[in-house]
Amino acid sequence: RTEPIELAIVDVADEFVGTVIEMLGVRKGEMMDMVPGNDGYTRLEYKVPARGLIGFRNEFLTTTRGTGIINHSFYEYEFYKGDLDKKKRGALIAMEKGLSTAYSLASFQPRGILFIEPVIDVYAGMIIGEHSRENDLVLNVIRGKKLTNVRASGSDDAIKLAPPRKFSLEQAMEYINDDELLEITPKNIRMRKKILHETERKREMNRLNKLNLSQ
Repeated sequence: RTEPIELAIVDVADEFVGTVIEMLGVRKGEMMDMVPGNDGYTRLEYKVPARGLIGFRNEFLTTTRGTGIINHSFYEYEFYKGDLDKKKRGALIAMEKGLSTAYSLASFQPRGILFIEPVIDVYAGMIIGEHSRENDLVLNVIRGKKLTNVRASGSDDAIKLAPPRKFSLEQAMEYINDDELLEITPKNIRMRKKILHETERKREMNRLNKLNLSQ
């Protein structure tokens, strides 16, 4: 079993060399050459699986504060390098269909990083954020604030939400796990669970756990 390998030429400031080497190592990259320069930059030459470079450019530019340069082209086919490490945190998942509310999103903000803002169409099984822990968490993000006749002082202060994390197509392709899918429409890029219904997801997880135990 083989896969396409890219030859990546990376020019990076000396202060970021260690971090970039670690990033490429996680993506199954193999260093071929390392040439320190006289201008505070180092050139790295790597062989990297093509799939390992999906979503890498944005992370690379963020890490190097926009100063890094990377060029890559097809090199050859080599034997499969093994599975890449996936994200270790769980997903925040919408419970039901409707419009997200600022009130609900604000209450769930401490649970992780949100991918959506208020008044966004969501549906059951849609991924709306990243959980701060390893397990998935299903949330009701369409719940609104109950209205009362009595208003306490300061209770209607403006809700403050952190800007949601946005994904490019490449970043979303890299981000999803094996039990997740990417939904692409002319206007939106959404991530979702393969099995949308929570009960069916739990049933499938129990089935897989029993299968693994039997083996």
